[in-house]
Amino acid sequence: MLVDHLRRSRTELPLPDPDELGLREAVTDAVAVRDVLGRLPEQQRRLLTLVYFDGFSLVEVAAMTGRSVASIKTAVWRARAAFAEMYGATR
Repeated sequence: MLVDHLRRSRTELPLPDPDELGLREAVTDAVAVRDVLGRLPEQQRRLLTLVYFDGFSLVEVAAMTGRSVASIKTAVWRARAAFAEMYGATR
């Protein structure tokens, strides 16, 4: 009975308009990021995914791939540059 009373007396708050939250832009950006990642060469896509989405450090990625940290750092820099160029072209 108490639960029913609390449910009935609960104040309902209106949900904000999704556009006010920027959801449309966030979804559009996510789709653009996925599209650009899909167009990158496999190695660049893999490196960016490991570092920026999976959260691995450069040292960890180097250990996983059997490459030096310096080589991974350079490869990630190049992958980021390629991503930025492609992403900028979609804007």
